[in-house]
Amino acid sequence: MRDITQRPDLYSINTATLGYNAPLSVIIDACAERGIGAIAPWRRELENVSLNAIASQLSANQMSVSGLCRSTYYTAPSELERRRAIDDNRQALDVAAALNAACYMQVVGGLPQGSKDLHEAREQVKTGIRALLPHSRDVGVPIALEPLHPMTAADRSCLCSLRQALDWCDELDPDGEFGLGVAIDVYHLWWDPDLANQIQRAGKRILAFHVSDWLVPTTDLVNDRGMPGDGVIDIPSIRQWVEGAGYCGAVELEIFSSRWWQQDMNTTLDTSVDRIARYC
Repeated sequence: MRDITQRPDLYSINTATLGYNAPLSVIIDACAERGIGAIAPWRRELENVSLNAIASQLSANQMSVSGLCRSTYYTAPSELERRRAIDDNRQALDVAAALNAACYMQVVGGLPQGSKDLHEAREQVKTGIRALLPHSRDVGVPIALEPLHPMTAADRSCLCSLRQALDWCDELDPDGEFGLGVAIDVYHLWWDPDLANQIQRAGKRILAFHVSDWLVPTTDLVNDRGMPGDGVIDIPSIRQWVEGAGYCGAVELEIFSSRWWQQDMNTTLDTSVDRIARYC
C-alpha cells in the first residue's frame, strides 16, 4: 500500500465537500496552494463557465480531474424521459472529456415515480448505460458505476452493492472494450461482508476511490458524513484492498455534511489534507 502521508498530490477533493460556496476557479487555486493533485467537480459548477479556462487552470497547477459528478438518473416513468436522460449524460461525457476527467461518475436513480418494480428500474439503468458506452469510448472517458448504500434504493440508486456493479460490468462490457468500471466509496460499501472479495474481483475496473466516515449516530443519511477519523469505517484496510487490486489513482475525499458546509473553505481544506494523511 502506498505511503500517502506526505503526498497531497495523491489526494483529490470532491468539491461537494466545500458546499458549493465558492467558484470552481477559487477552489482550484486553494487546492493548488496545498499541493492537492486533483478535484472532482460537479456539473452544476461548470454551468456558464469556460471549460477551456478551467482545463487551462488545472494544467497550470499540475492538477487533474479524478471524476466528473454526476449522471442524470436513468430511471423514469416514460421512454421520452429516459431518452432525455441518456442525451443529457452523453453531453456530460463531452464535458468530462474537455476536462480530461479520469471517469464520469454514475449515480443511476431509484424507482421511477409511481413504481415498485425494482427489477424494471435496474433494467432501465442498464439500457441507458449500454446506450452510452460507444460515446464513452469515443471521447476517452470511462463510465464509473458507483453503488450506493441500500438505504438509497428507492430514491437515488437501485445499484446497491459492488457485486451488483461488477455483474453489470461483466454483462454490459464483458471484454473491457469500453472501459466500464466502478467507483468504490467507503461510505456506501464499508458494511458489505463480501467487500474484500469483490474489490479483488474488480481489479482494473476500479476507476475511483472515495473516502469519508460513518458517524455514530448518523443524524441524516445523506448529509451527515464524517471526516475520516470521526467515525467507524476502517478506511486504511479498504484502501489496502483497493490498491492491492491494482488501483493507483487519487484518494478522493467526498463529504456531504451540513456541519462542514458551514465551515470556512480554508478550514475544511486544511482539515481534509490532515485527515486523509492520518486516517486513510
